Amino acid sequence: MKKDNVILEKTFDFALSIIELYKKMTEQKEYVLSKQILRSGTSIGANVEEAIAAQSRKDFAAKMAIASKEARETRYWLRLLQKSQLVKLEFAIHLDDIETIINIITAIVKTTQSTPK
Repeated sequence: MKKDNVILEKTFDFALSIIELYKKMTEQKEYVLSKQILRSGTSIGANVEEAIAAQSRKDFAAKMAIASKEARETRYWLRLLQKSQLVKLEFAIHLDDIETIINIITAIVKTTQSTPK
């Protein structure tokens, strides 16, 4: 039986929640930032998925580093949306989730880069 991959599951579930957020934002006629958050928020899991299929340790670390950058960009858009009140939605749960994801990915990248081959 395959062992569960926590970060893969968390980023997939997060992407689904970002898709729902995107739908709600477009219902409120917000089309610019909604696309930004859709792109970065769904890209995190895509890069984690690619990292899992990496051909080397270096490739794995590079893909996870990209996932980290996408997660941080997503956090930026979420914070911007929350503070600007451009749309009348609640962002706290998404911000909590992205912080967890950033922490996990950061730990993975640091461990991968510091562990000898």
